[in-house]
Amino acid sequence: MADLYYELRLQINPEMEDLIAEIFFENFDCEGVVLAEETYKDLEMVSTTEGTLKVFLRNEYGDSYEDLLYDIENVLDLSREEFLSRGLTEDELGSWEFILEEKENQDWSKKWKEKWDVTHVTDKIAVVPDWIEYQPKEGEVTIKLEPGCAFGTGTHQTTQLCMKALEKYMKKGDEVADIGMGSGILSILAKKLGASFVYGCDNDETVIDVARENAVKNSVECEFELGTADKVTKQFDFVCANILHFVLAEIMGDLKNIMKLEALMSLSGILYEKRDMVIEAYEREGLELVEEIQQDQWTSFIVRRVD
Repeated sequence: MADLYYELRLQINPEMEDLIAEIFFENFDCEGVVLAEETYKDLEMVSTTEGTLKVFLRNEYGDSYEDLLYDIENVLDLSREEFLSRGLTEDELGSWEFILEEKENQDWSKKWKEKWDVTHVTDKIAVVPDWIEYQPKEGEVTIKLEPGCAFGTGTHQTTQLCMKALEKYMKKGDEVADIGMGSGILSILAKKLGASFVYGCDNDETVIDVARENAVKNSVECEFELGTADKVTKQFDFVCANILHFVLAEIMGDLKNIMKLEALMSLSGILYEKRDMVIEAYEREGLELVEEIQQDQWTSFIVRRVD
């Protein structure tokens, strides 16, 4: 790693943390992200500088400060325009004002790791950062991941909602699809809960290898590939789709097509105030609501294919 790195501090709406962080993973050599000074203990946030996303960027190619600043401004402008065109508001996104600083490498990664602890999603599911030694309770399912390096690290409410749905509704022997799998955490959990076959796809090529590495790290076999729901030809007993509300609405027909008759699907990534868009989409496709689960400002739906 280079002797210098860049630290970007970006003002955001904390609800949009995953959405905005993804911009940096997709477009830059991003080492990790964290909501500034965030400390977790059993999912309880101990302290935070609310609204500031810290992004750690490597500079392996020796770009000048001015070049990197120019690239960041352009990418953020384009991304913001796209999100606004999809129905998100200025308030929902936050200001996106930022400061970029060049810093000595030092041991920032160690300091960053100190901010994470074991996340107990339910009484029976725990997400454990790579570097922590943890003795699981009897019957507890654990997933080893490195938080902050891909999407779906177990601390975000949208991921937890899908994990809870898998625990409650997925049956042993089910074939499971994870659409927009990110880190692969939901796929890994499905396999550990007894799924006979797990398939995951994502339209971000940078996460495919990360998901595969995470599966190996957790001693499970999953099939991961670059792709989208409309390209999947197989049908499944259970589908996870932890994606933004407007994307869920756009691809609901494709999601239904990969569900077997009587299959269940967990729809997550939905801000409560945007839920009507998703309800309209699954009702349009004739999917039947089984349960709505809420956590903080986020909601998710469990739906069944009945035709």
